[in-house]
Amino acid sequence: MINAIILAAGLSKRMGSPKLVLPWDNTTVIGRVVDVLVQAGIREILVVTGGARRQVEAALKGLPVRTVFNPHYEQDHMLFSLQVGLASLPDSAEATLVALGDQPQVQLGVVRKVLQSYRDECAPLVVPSYRMRRGHPWLMKRSLWPGVLEMQPPHTMRDILVTFSDQICYVPVETDTILRDLDTFADYEREKPPG
Repeated sequence: MINAIILAAGLSKRMGSPKLVLPWDNTTVIGRVVDVLVQAGIREILVVTGGARRQVEAALKGLPVRTVFNPHYEQDHMLFSLQVGLASLPDSAEATLVALGDQPQVQLGVVRKVLQSYRDECAPLVVPSYRMRRGHPWLMKRSLWPGVLEMQPPHTMRDILVTFSDQICYVPVETDTILRDLDTFADYEREKPPG
């Protein structure tokens, strides 16, 4: 089974307010990410919360997700959130899609392409790439999880891709949305759907 982890524990420092609960179409930023993963056929979705935990959990109410809290969220390391997520996945999970909670531009076609590439190639790490630049979401097979769980700062999420670079299957995509997330209110204003 392929599960998904949505990293949603950030502090929204540059945004100035909890960005994951901002409106996006008829839902919220985090709600949109969940919607896309559900449409892609992922049945088990784990959201790792931290900063603005109560607001994020309220925004997720009624959605088909499970949440887990990252107690180290104030250190602002996404690696910690990923580790909390990996440690919380069921034994039935053979791989996990790693998505960003602040990337509501994520496209269904990209997610499906990553999932299909994993099914076809069964590479340990499947990463979307736009013009030779890698982005999210990417997919990681269980065999790599122990190595990730052992990592400590100053290691970052990027170090995962460096450490396992020889096991990556890159999936070329035609959209730069895999590279963009929402860090500032200007990003949000620029990216949000009209209306």
